[in-house]
Amino acid sequence: MLYLYDGALDVPKILKDWYEEEAKSNYGAYIPFVGTVRAEDEIDGLSFDIYEPILESWFQAWQERAKAKGAIIKMAHSRGDVMLHESSYIAAVFSPKRRVALEFIDTFVEDFKASAPIWKYDLKDGKRIYAKDRSTAIKGSGLLAK
Repeated sequence: MLYLYDGALDVPKILKDWYEEEAKSNYGAYIPFVGTVRAEDEIDGLSFDIYEPILESWFQAWQERAKAKGAIIKMAHSRGDVMLHESSYIAAVFSPKRRVALEFIDTFVEDFKASAPIWKYDLKDGKRIYAKDRSTAIKGSGLLAK
């Protein structure tokens, strides 16, 4: 369950909706992670571009891993501009056992940061500037990829 939104995420609504969707699914653990744009480098916010076909494929592979453990993963991410102290990313794992959910949320969020095809830009003084210093190259991308 991958959800993409234009602009900042409505964290209370998304978390409530996800909880209600799974309330009768007999999961013993629901572990959310909320990413928030923080003030740094004098930015006004962040802006995001997403290559959806690769993101969907990457996410589906994670769903298969979770399914093998009886769990599911939900993720929401912003497209476009998100201002300071607003959320651009939410992930949650639902599983029968807490240990599965705790392990999956950690590895999922870390792999998301390293592998998801989402490009981040700083919003500064009305300009959108590629955040190269805080970006991670996607494995296998680029002209010299093997």
